[in-house]
Amino acid sequence: MAPDLKEYDEEQARLMEEMCIVVDENDKAIGADSKKTCHLMTNINKGLLHRAFSVFLFNSEGKLLLQQRATEKITFPDRWTNTCCSHPLSIPSEIIEKDQLGVRNAAQRKLEHELGIKPEQVPVDKFKYLTRLHYLAPSDDSQWGEHEIDYILFIKADVDLNISPNEVRDVKYVTPEELKAMFNDKDVLITPWFKLICESFLFKWWDQLGTIENVEVDHTIHRLGF
Repeated sequence: MAPDLKEYDEEQARLMEEMCIVVDENDKAIGADSKKTCHLMTNINKGLLHRAFSVFLFNSEGKLLLQQRATEKITFPDRWTNTCCSHPLSIPSEIIEKDQLGVRNAAQRKLEHELGIKPEQVPVDKFKYLTRLHYLAPSDDSQWGEHEIDYILFIKADVDLNISPNEVRDVKYVTPEELKAMFNDKDVLITPWFKLICESFLFKWWDQLGTIENVEVDHTIHRLGF
């Protein structure tokens, strides 16, 4: 039986009605379904897969902006993660696949929704698309989880923050060394996708941040954590 969303935060339950883009293992769009349906482990275990993105925002000092997910979040509450992680929706502006425009539009939308970053501070054409990751991870209570093809986006920008407390519990900028220390601290909870990205790719890209615009796009869909 699907859980009754009445037991969860009202706003987070409302967001579970949003329609995600359902894809096959090659990231071909094959339909749409609700965020709730896409995040239930009973459906994930049957192979339901959706499109997502992860934004990594760096300031002019080269520090990465992290967020701690709000306690109200239904999946992975209170865990530290990259700047913004979410899903393009099955709407005209976010299903555009040419130059990953739909994903970029979604990233700009969610940066404002979660962190209050104005769109003019993160222009769509300034997002650097690097690659895609396919991963599966159950959340803490095991009835919810993620099964995504995740687009990795970097952006360099100095931004003004006005965080939504219903989405984000805390934020901080970190250096590579500070992030590695967080990973070594057993008391710091980290989202599984962020951990996979860090273990596989992040620090290599971070070293190339000064010329990230010139890094060649990797069109492989990397299967991680299976």
